[in-house]
Amino acid sequence: TVFCLTENVYLCAVFKETTVFTMAVSNKQSVINAVERILDNYLEMNNHRKTLERYTILRAIYNINGHFTMEELNARLLKEMNFHVSRATMYNTLNLFMELRLVVRHRFQGTTKYEACYDNTSHCHQICTMCGKVSEIKSPEISMAVENMPTKRFRKDGYTLYVYGVCSTCQARMTKKKKKTNNTKS
Repeated sequence: TVFCLTENVYLCAVFKETTVFTMAVSNKQSVINAVERILDNYLEMNNHRKTLERYTILRAIYNINGHFTMEELNARLLKEMNFHVSRATMYNTLNLFMELRLVVRHRFQGTTKYEACYDNTSHCHQICTMCGKVSEIKSPEISMAVENMPTKRFRKDGYTLYVYGVCSTCQARMTKKKKKTNNTKS
């Protein structure tokens, strides 16, 4: 009986992992479907063509986790989808997606990066001033402060906060270098 109980618990855990994975894939697909509907509506309302390039770029963006440069997006389209897009088409399409608020552009220390933003409009970034590493952080306190912040004739849709500093890897590297310098002086 104990073996059966253990086996049932194991089977239940495997089922839960599969369900979580399926829900994550399903959620990602539902987000892609939603952003495609937004694009569809905009293109129809403005009598623009529904091009394969626009939809392929949109799907590629929403399958990237995190920030990307235009070059990284283009490389991904070529490598994973065998899909070539001109630089002008890429630039114009990203501008359209920013206008539709499907993509947000960030300027991190001289580098322009983009990010899908349909389901993730408000968040904070930590940016290392030494190596340029960017990571997202969640801060309910900041979210509440922005939400409660009074504004005058302005509707808040979201926010992005940039926090500059030195990451732990660079701090360790600087400490190691400092110790090495001190040891050679002694």
